[in-house]
Amino acid sequence: MPETTLIVPPEAAGKRIDAWLADTVGTLSRSRVKVLIEEGRLRRDGTLVTAPAEQTRAGATYTLDVPDPTPARPLPQAIPFDILYEDKDLIVLDKPAGLVVHPAPGNLDGTLVNALLAHCGPGFTGIGAEKRPGIVHRLDKDTSGVMVVAKTQLANDVLTAAFAARDLDRASQALVWGLPATATGEIEGDIGRDKRDRKRMAVVGHGGKYALTRYRTLKAWGTSVALLECRLATGRTHQIRVHLAHAGHPVVGDPVYLRRIPAAAKGIAQPTRGLLLDFPRQALHAARLGFKHPRTGEMLSFETPIPPDMQAILDALGRNG
Repeated sequence: MPETTLIVPPEAAGKRIDAWLADTVGTLSRSRVKVLIEEGRLRRDGTLVTAPAEQTRAGATYTLDVPDPTPARPLPQAIPFDILYEDKDLIVLDKPAGLVVHPAPGNLDGTLVNALLAHCGPGFTGIGAEKRPGIVHRLDKDTSGVMVVAKTQLANDVLTAAFAARDLDRASQALVWGLPATATGEIEGDIGRDKRDRKRMAVVGHGGKYALTRYRTLKAWGTSVALLECRLATGRTHQIRVHLAHAGHPVVGDPVYLRRIPAAAKGIAQPTRGLLLDFPRQALHAARLGFKHPRTGEMLSFETPIPPDMQAILDALGRNG
């Protein structure tokens, strides 16, 4: 049932769109329809609908995109991944860019969870959430870097609490357009769904969740490009990317929050400018993660170098920036 198109009859005008769709389709609950609308999957006469409470209009054509159901449980798949540390309680790994962490619409398999199920065996299935076993935090698909995964329920509970309380050492490196006005600073702003595009997050005036990102400048190339270290005081979806874009310093290559060629690009000579503008993903790397071992209390710390694709840009900036 990938897509359903319905035309509103005159007698149905004025009803809530989520309720009318649920009643008319017959196989979807109203709450499910509401979620689909909030995910940006409903259009009226080609125009995106974002409000589940919108009133139906007689003669209007509504098209609802309904993704195929995901399997009840992810299946094991032999997918290699780089392990930095492993014991009976946890795995620390270096996630490559392009690897999705857990199954979701659009990525039903081929994820890190599928790889972990194959690596850890049947006992891993019951750790934490059924569809996200062992996942106590996650990185965006195209963000690289250090992740920790729980292999026991003890580790799952302790690490989940540590991430919720920010009781850990966590730093990311982001290559951004422009140079922040101060070498160190904070970016503060509530984050919620972008009302114009439900697939994006944004700094919002109301209805969002408090968010705070701290940064320091590691290196700069004039006022055109800078490499920042970012630390999260809160943990919101796409937080670093949203806050940096809001501050006028979007992450290089960001396919969601970088919407136009930045003026700062004029300060970079070719061919380096082309490398920056054509970078195919957000230039964001989770460089460091430190936490207390959930069983022993020992402090563990892991760092991974910037991956080769980002390093190639840094090398080019050093030569030609």
